[in-house]
Amino acid sequence: MSNNNTDSGIAALSICEALLLALNDAKVLPESEIMGILKDAAVSHENASGSDAEMETHGNVASLINQIIAGGNSVRRP
Repeated sequence: MSNNNTDSGIAALSICEALLLALNDAKVLPESEIMGILKDAAVSHENASGSDAEMETHGNVASLINQIIAGGNSVRRP
């Protein structure tokens, strides 16, 4: 993956996490809904199909999303 793609992906992830935090802070979405969004995204990548390279990418993405879920990065927990 080129640096431009990596940089774009990191920027997109940061923006999405900030949006999820803002939606939770503004009480637009409760923590349970945010976790549901993240879990749905992870499952989508876990169930994806494609070439070996594509499957590796999907697996990496699912792993990263699951790490975010485990770490609670997208919700401010007391």
